[in-house]
Amino acid sequence: MHDKRCFSRRSFLKASSAAAAACAAPSIVPARALGLEDAAAPSNRITVGMIGVGRQVLAYNLPYFIDQPDSEVAALCDVDRWRLNVTDQRVFDYHKGNKKRIFKVPKCPRYVDFRAVLDRDDVDAVMISTPDHWHVPISMMAVDAGKDVCCEKPLTRSIAEGRLLADLVAKQKRVFRTDSEFRSRKNFHCAVELVRNGRIGKLRKIFTTVPMGADESPPFVEMPVPEELDYDFWQGPAHARPYTEQRVHPIKGYARPGWMNIRDYCDGMILNWTTHLNDIAQWGHGTDRTGPTAVEGSGACPPPGSLWDCCNDFDFTCTFADGVTLNCKTDSGRPHTRFEGEEGWVQASYGGTPLEAEPKSLLASKIGPDELHFPLKHEKRDFLDAVKTRGQTLEDAEVGHRTASLGHLAQIAIRLGRKLEWDPDKERFIGDDEANGMLALPPARNWASA
Repeated sequence: MHDKRCFSRRSFLKASSAAAAACAAPSIVPARALGLEDAAAPSNRITVGMIGVGRQVLAYNLPYFIDQPDSEVAALCDVDRWRLNVTDQRVFDYHKGNKKRIFKVPKCPRYVDFRAVLDRDDVDAVMISTPDHWHVPISMMAVDAGKDVCCEKPLTRSIAEGRLLADLVAKQKRVFRTDSEFRSRKNFHCAVELVRNGRIGKLRKIFTTVPMGADESPPFVEMPVPEELDYDFWQGPAHARPYTEQRVHPIKGYARPGWMNIRDYCDGMILNWTTHLNDIAQWGHGTDRTGPTAVEGSGACPPPGSLWDCCNDFDFTCTFADGVTLNCKTDSGRPHTRFEGEEGWVQASYGGTPLEAEPKSLLASKIGPDELHFPLKHEKRDFLDAVKTRGQTLEDAEVGHRTASLGHLAQIAIRLGRKLEWDPDKERFIGDDEANGMLALPPARNWASA
């Protein structure tokens, strides 16, 4: 294992503002040129470093990159050495012996410090699967190191850091994929194509629903830090807090982690699930590179001083320049995105539910060859293809930033308790200094001197 220490995490965002020169694209030699139709030539394989080896990685991220003939997992990295030392037996146990989900753990170098992965010239890209507060700092350092980036959603912790990241990716001309899978789900994809091609007439309203998050915080009980965990490194740019298991993730386990309910590291369901459904909403509306002009809402948060402090029960509405409204709220039913137009509606739901529409004839509607089409492919396939072609992914840094911005805007409106006017071009609230003061980057600390 490689372990670097002693650095100022506050310097991440400062250093990333000075972009390094863009690195050359990886050299690609088609396998067919070598007579290997069904296999990728070594020079055609995209080498991927996995930063974070938690439950999302074992369930989805690692097996996909292992399975693709044109990608190679070149490194594993995690600040929890128990997670880093993942074995084939642990994969077997995690997937409960399900042969369709089991995979062999790659025999590659393992690191505690993600910068050791970024230092490697033979790593083309990184898959970032860390807690949310690390997404932008690591992404920006990876871009500066000349790596292409696939990063878990929600992409950002604030609108300000989202703008920094999106601008840096564009300047450096790196390939970036916000790793949300909903654009790869057939029913959501179909709904968007129907809406964008005018099948429901002029769009008027969009509704999204998401699951409710934790409604009760566990008590805080200070605990000794597990010997396997570099807890100071795990906290990173966030405030230094005393350790308790419910603040981080289960000790030697993969159950849902407590950090997903704590604002030092995450924004809860108002960012977690909304970035799936609201991404589809903005995609169908054609506003996934801009934003609303007004936002208002209400929500419930745990009492002040609670360990878990995210707003996980909410109802907010965004209004766009064309008059279309997007209402997003927590609900006990199936998460869905519903588009309502002058001539009908279409609704796509999570969990295998077929597409719903009125009139029902919409379900048989075919998108013609001269109409607007979007690729339908696995989100990580979308990333790998773009790395090879140097093209744009379906959900790049700008889109990921704009999607996350809806949740950030709603959270600010809820906490201030009033309707807010928003300029999506300048990304500033209109005539509200207090609200603009909440757009700033998450607080950082210099942990090396702490």
